[in-house]
Amino acid sequence: MLDAWMRSRIDPPLNRVGRLAVRAGLRANHVTYTGVAVGIAAAAAIALEAYIAGMLLFFVNRILDGLDGAVARHSKLTDFGGYIDIVGDFVIYAFFVFGFALARPEENAVAAAFLILSFVGTGSSFLAYAIFAEKRKITTDIRGRKSLFYLGGLTEGSETIAAFALMCLFPSYFALIAWIFGALCWITTVTRAVAAAGSFTDGPQR
Repeated sequence: MLDAWMRSRIDPPLNRVGRLAVRAGLRANHVTYTGVAVGIAAAAAIALEAYIAGMLLFFVNRILDGLDGAVARHSKLTDFGGYIDIVGDFVIYAFFVFGFALARPEENAVAAAFLILSFVGTGSSFLAYAIFAEKRKITTDIRGRKSLFYLGGLTEGSETIAAFALMCLFPSYFALIAWIFGALCWITTVTRAVAAAGSFTDGPQR
C-alpha cells in the first residue's frame, strides 16, 4: 500500500549509489546474493532471540534488495535478475518468520505457520497476476522500472518491514502481530483476485 510512496523517496538516493556501484564494477546479482545471505543471518539471529540484531540485519537485507535494482537499472535489467530478486524476497520473509517459531515454538509456532501460509496467498496472487499481465502486455512503472509487473495491495514490502520491526521490538507479542498481519495478507490476496477478475475475464475462457 505504501510502496509507491516510499519508492518516490528512496529511489533517488539508491539510484545514485547504484550508479557509483556500477562504475566500481559491482554486479546486481552479487548484491542480491549478499542480501539473501544477510537475510538468512537475520533469521538465525531471531532464532537465537537476538531480536535487535535480527531487525538490523533485516534492514540491511532490505537496503540491499533496493540497491540490486538500482545497480541493474544502471547496467542491465535481466529476467534472471528479476527472478532471483523476487525469489529471495519470499524466501527471506519465510525464513524470518520461521526464526520466531524456532525461538519460542510453544508460543509462536502456530501463528508463524499461519503467517507463512498467508505469504503463500500474497505471493501466488502477486506472481500469477504478473504472468498474465506479461501475456497481455500490461505494464506500469509506478514502483520503478522492473523486470516484471508489480501489483499493489494492502500488505506490500513497506508494511511487511514495519510488521517485522514490531515483532523484533515486542517479541512477546509476535503471535498477535502475526495473526493480525496474516489476516491483512489474506485481504490483499482477495483484492488481487478481484483485480484479476476485472483484468483477465474478457479473454478466452479456460
